[in-house]
Amino acid sequence: MSQMTSQEISIAPEDSDRAVLYGFVGRLLQAAPSEEEVVAIRGLTVDDTPVGEAIGRLAAAARAEDAGSLKRAYQDLFIGLGRGEFVPYASYYLTGFLHEKPLADLRASMAGLGIERAEGVSEPEDHIAALMQMMEGMIVGEFGEPATLSEQKAFFQKHVGSWAGHFFKDLAATQTNAFYAAVGALGGVLISVEDEAFGMAQ
Repeated sequence: MSQMTSQEISIAPEDSDRAVLYGFVGRLLQAAPSEEEVVAIRGLTVDDTPVGEAIGRLAAAARAEDAGSLKRAYQDLFIGLGRGEFVPYASYYLTGFLHEKPLADLRASMAGLGIERAEGVSEPEDHIAALMQMMEGMIVGEFGEPATLSEQKAFFQKHVGSWAGHFFKDLAATQTNAFYAAVGALGGVLISVEDEAFGMAQ
């Protein structure tokens, strides 16, 4: 997604952490990590929170992989010959088909929030990676002013929470690759934490 402003914006540390996690998960689902990124993931620090434990699982899985093996796994899981093991689009998960009403609804929401499709991107905007990056951008103000909590909640519940938990649960259960199963587990924790937090927000 394209950045609409380069101004420095101050946000709360907890929101910065949320944005970083959305961006991290989105990056891992956008493309296979580079060798430098694999090395960085291996060294991630963890704690005993659900997010920390999920990151620890991911770091451990990264120690058994390299950029080449993860590129092959990404191809098998998300691209394949005609179609991968997973079709990571909201329209597909919600309707069984691509380019359906969930995508049209997302595009309407994007227009209202000033979010533009990035140049050179051919995938529909309802790809899970793009949605993670949209949430990141809304929190930190990449598309103008940071979105209010109510705006974030509305977008999340309509376009992310309605299906992403199911996608991440499916990905976490894959036997194809332990690293991407760990990505699924981390994404699932993120969605669960956000869903609970938004549920308590007024």
